Amino acid sequence: MKLSVIIVSYNAMDFLVKCLDSLQKHLPEDSEVIVFDNNSPDREIENIAENYPSMQFILNPENLGFGRANNRAVSLAKGEWVLILNPDTIVYQDFFPALYIYADSVENLGAIGVRMLDGNGDFLPESKRNIPSPYASFSKLFSWFNGVGKRYYNETLQPNENGKVEILSGACMFMKKQVYEEVGGFDEQYFMYGEDIDISYSLLNLGYQNYYLGEVYITHFKGESTVKDEKYLKNFYGAMEIFIEKYHKPKNPFLYYIMLAGLKLKHKMEKLKLKK
Repeated sequence: MKLSVIIVSYNAMDFLVKCLDSLQKHLPEDSEVIVFDNNSPDREIENIAENYPSMQFILNPENLGFGRANNRAVSLAKGEWVLILNPDTIVYQDFFPALYIYADSVENLGAIGVRMLDGNGDFLPESKRNIPSPYASFSKLFSWFNGVGKRYYNETLQPNENGKVEILSGACMFMKKQVYEEVGGFDEQYFMYGEDIDISYSLLNLGYQNYYLGEVYITHFKGESTVKDEKYLKNFYGAMEIFIEKYHKPKNPFLYYIMLAGLKLKHKMEKLKLKK
């Protein structure tokens, strides 16, 4: 089998149906779709599974988080290639052909990401990012921070251009299954958020190159299925803490503690906003 599309779902049933409908229309032959549901409270997932008999549904009895669930699903995948895809996305007719053509045209491929547009058709800058260095991290967390160095988002490529990038989005990530397994999949320390940054950086550390394909796009209803509450903030900033401890603390403990203090400050600021 050539391709396995992996979708980890959690309580986003309306979005998931739109995603699966788009895949039914445009999925190439010799492909499979594996939907791994992380014990969604909305049991509509059971009815959805019945409506897509050609797709494989795994209704897990507990919420494993994004990374662990993807790793379990990929371990069952039969495809030479895997596409990690969010349930709140829609793919279009030229999506899969463009991925294959571009993958054949580049060297030393780690993973490919594509141009993502939100529900209003606006470009999502997380489609292409830089390694979150101390400078890039502070420019992301604090809009007033300005210095010298790469910013959090990659600004060297235009949204509709193709080229090398450092960090891709886990909402849409295409790679060889063999490469996914070589890098160890997603780091299961993360429950949600940060896994895509980590695996992108790990691919670079193994000597692979990540690429951005701006010629095609998908719709990603980013954040529309996510409740922004204290649990969300804990997961988000907790993931960032894991990343900087893993990659920055060993190299420069002084900068690590500065970054950690900045993260904790920003986390507190966001929690205060929720109470207003």
